[in-house]
Amino acid sequence: MVSKRKKKYTTGEGAQFMTRKAALKKLQLSLNDFRRLCILKGRARAVRDFEKLNRYLNNHPTLKLDHIVKERYPTFIDALRDLDDCLTLCFLFSTFPSLAHVPRDQSALCRRLTLEFVHAVIEAKALRKVFISIKGYYFQAEVKGQTITWIVPHHFSFTPQSKAEVDFKIMSTFVEFYTVMLGFVNFRIYHSLNLYYPPKFSAITQGENEKSLVDEDIFVAERVAGLNLPLSKTSNESVDEDLEIDNFDTGEEDAEKIEAKKEMETIKKLKTLFKGLKFFLNREVPREPLVFIIRCFGGEVSWDKTLFVGSTFDENDESITHQIVDRPSMDKQYISRYYVQPQWVFDSVNARDLMPVNKYFMGEILPPHLSPFIDKERDQQYIPPEERALYDPSVLEEQHKKDEKGDESDEDKEEESDEVSGEDDVEGEKNEEENESENTSQKLKLSVSTGEVYKEVPWEKNRQEQQEYRLREKMIKKKHRKLYKSMMEGKKDRAKEIWLLRKKRRLHDEKQAEEKKAKKKQGKSNSEFQKPSKKVKRIKTQ
Repeated sequence: MVSKRKKKYTTGEGAQFMTRKAALKKLQLSLNDFRRLCILKGRARAVRDFEKLNRYLNNHPTLKLDHIVKERYPTFIDALRDLDDCLTLCFLFSTFPSLAHVPRDQSALCRRLTLEFVHAVIEAKALRKVFISIKGYYFQAEVKGQTITWIVPHHFSFTPQSKAEVDFKIMSTFVEFYTVMLGFVNFRIYHSLNLYYPPKFSAITQGENEKSLVDEDIFVAERVAGLNLPLSKTSNESVDEDLEIDNFDTGEEDAEKIEAKKEMETIKKLKTLFKGLKFFLNREVPREPLVFIIRCFGGEVSWDKTLFVGSTFDENDESITHQIVDRPSMDKQYISRYYVQPQWVFDSVNARDLMPVNKYFMGEILPPHLSPFIDKERDQQYIPPEERALYDPSVLEEQHKKDEKGDESDEDKEEESDEVSGEDDVEGEKNEEENESENTSQKLKLSVSTGEVYKEVPWEKNRQEQQEYRLREKMIKKKHRKLYKSMMEGKKDRAKEIWLLRKKRRLHDEKQAEEKKAKKKQGKSNSEFQKPSKKVKRIKTQ
């Protein structure tokens, strides 16, 4: 077969060129504007007139998004309600290096704005919940009565992604809008807290602020050091955002009002959870989230000054109450402080009280880290027994009783063989008493028969309920049947997931119980081997 002849300028180097007519159509310009553009942008660069070129680029109009932010969020509260995605994406971009579709100025702007927001949360003591996940650190704050939740990613070395997996260009467009929005929000929050904006650190000199940060590790160290410093205020007046409920003598107190009072008291106590405590962080501990959390709740924190800048006290300070470590043991320890793992800080915040430190010592197996963002009254969700115990103390007591019965069951089995003969006699006496009671009841039985109570057959009741359920399903309209089927499939999937999680937990508990029994038997065998028998003692005495 004869191949078709290719048209001219469709392949090769000729296809890379564009005619003036095609360029005018693509740029949507007139011929005069196109010639002016070529003169200003092309001639100046070709002639190497860089002064003229820079003048044109500096005077080039830039797109501003202020009016779009104001149109979308007419009030400050509207902006706070939609701040979750904004913060999550800005914190993600603050960890990026310079990429092909992400300008370096944009990442630097995200770092500055997120750091400003974190400082505002510290000053307002607005943090309420924290959680460690595979995705990162979950934080929840309450600002002006609005709940804001965001994720801070873990600090790992950046691995470049292929363009097919992640579209950084679209994400960068969102961040371009979110940075303007976050700038407005930070400005309003700082002025409501009587703080200077942009923030001024009272303990950092001007020379340290203007230092060029080339290394990423140095920048992170500087940012964490900034979190440990107080901000300069416009006035000495303290801003107290605690709400007060009006008390009216109506004779009866509403249940909702009592719950609101209790919630206010717990939040007031939570704001000063770490007040009077001094923490020292080891080098292996993630410093940024811990410094942020400890400072939010009134605690003091420091680290080794030879490793990172911004430390406020040394490790040999006798007033340190807690040292956060993430290693099995340490050679040098101080008696005047507790050595706990980082999870103790997170669990104490979620429990709104200082947790017992004995479960979080070095080398201890940590208790489950439960998420505080899950509703306790949720439906079709697996709730672990530890989480159930937080809301219902009786569940915790039952768990303790089960553990005690498990320990006592082995001892009871050993004692059963000695008590069999005594129990047989007691059972014989019980049987004789039961026979006598049956004979007396037969004698006292009346001749008149009472009416029989109708007994419901359980399988018949279930069959009737299922039949009624199928009839209700048939009444669903055609346009809603697909939605109903997808809902039922989701319900089945959730039930299957709950069953699998319960099975996994049951197998884990059985394995732990077996390991516990094996350790107990091994300990008994070792003690019996070390303890001499009675015969050996008699020989020695003779």
